[in-house]
Amino acid sequence: MSYLYITHDLAVARYMCQEIAVMYTGKIVEVAEAEELLTHPLHPYARALISAVPVPDPRLRREAIEIKGGIATPIDPLPRCRFFDRCPYADGFCQDHDHPPLEDRGGGHRVACYKV
Repeated sequence: MSYLYITHDLAVARYMCQEIAVMYTGKIVEVAEAEELLTHPLHPYARALISAVPVPDPRLRREAIEIKGGIATPIDPLPRCRFFDRCPYADGFCQDHDHPPLEDRGGGHRVACYKV
């Protein structure tokens, strides 16, 4: 049996899911087994998303990754990467090419990014 569980709560997703997919404006940008994705995010949006999760131990600190700019309109988006305007790695190649496909980076960890 399979379930599709949609949430913004990554702690619950870690507990309930074997595999997690991270979406940005309607496109999946990273997919991996839950523990792999949460401990080794590759896409810049997934990294920023996971860095924003509060750490329950006040003695531990996680460096927050800031995302520049605002969210692009999801209505009739440009064919390039949806994260382009906010990405710290984006360059002319990203601007001139369609949204990157999900590619396996090893062990079933798939990422849609030309730069990672």
